[in-house]
Amino acid sequence: MAKPGTVTGWKLSQSDRDMLLQRFPPRYENVIADHVTLRTGATAETPLPRKPESSRIVGRADDGTSLECLVVEMDGTTDRPDGSTYHITWSLGPTRRARESNDVLRERGWEPLAAPIEIALEPARF
Repeated sequence: MAKPGTVTGWKLSQSDRDMLLQRFPPRYENVIADHVTLRTGATAETPLPRKPESSRIVGRADDGTSLECLVVEMDGTTDRPDGSTYHITWSLGPTRRARESNDVLRERGWEPLAAPIEIALEPARF
């Protein structure tokens, strides 16, 4: 896990988190479900990202054993600048790490939702 304060990205609003947890009950015991990462290795001088004009949940991925995540579209794209996919790690089994969501998305892809779900995201350091 990254040291606190070295990750920048966006936090999911509590009301949207609660709504999404009802809509997508976590399959695995370690529930994360609270942020979208932009970058790790940030310092106190690293600026926060700008607030997206639009953000919504557009898909879901689950490796079927111990990791699930929700795919996020911000300002019309799911593509993170580093080549990975914007996502919220939803839940994990006991031996998994949140960063493994990137591997699951790259190796297995994701399933689009029937209809996107609008969410609120706020720039944050965590």
